Amino acid sequence: MSPAAHRVLELGSGPGFLAEHLLASLDYIKYVLLDFSPAMHQLAKDRLGPLAGRTEFIERSFKLADWMDGLGKFDCVVTNQAVHELRHKSYALQLHKQVRAVLKPGGLYLVCDHFCGEDGMKNDQLYMSVDEQKEALTLAGFLTVEQIMLKGGLVLFRAE
Repeated sequence: MSPAAHRVLELGSGPGFLAEHLLASLDYIKYVLLDFSPAMHQLAKDRLGPLAGRTEFIERSFKLADWMDGLGKFDCVVTNQAVHELRHKSYALQLHKQVRAVLKPGGLYLVCDHFCGEDGMKNDQLYMSVDEQKEALTLAGFLTVEQIMLKGGLVLFRAE
């Protein structure tokens, strides 16, 4: 992320591992953690300690059609190992379109998830192949989609 990124949304934030890393590394960001689980939010609050002062916790599921209502716009949206929680790969396109709608012009979307295929997962209904993930981001309207990493059964894309 560039220093211009200030407001960051994490979808499926879980216990706050990614939030902790980003907040500790980037002192100029305000971070919104969106997760459906109050237990995960409590774990994240405990993990973040004083860093939680730069955060907002939203208890909401990104599986719901209106998850983005009232959130405003973001410079960056991140998600790590959460897209497959939609429970079928066919729902990913709609999620990516919703993410695009909450991004400011020129905003950045970093999406990392498991992939189906060699060195990846076996369930081709739940997990998309690397090519399917790239296609879903492109179909969602992202003009630039770049594969950043492929490691340990995970693929990371940068979309703008």
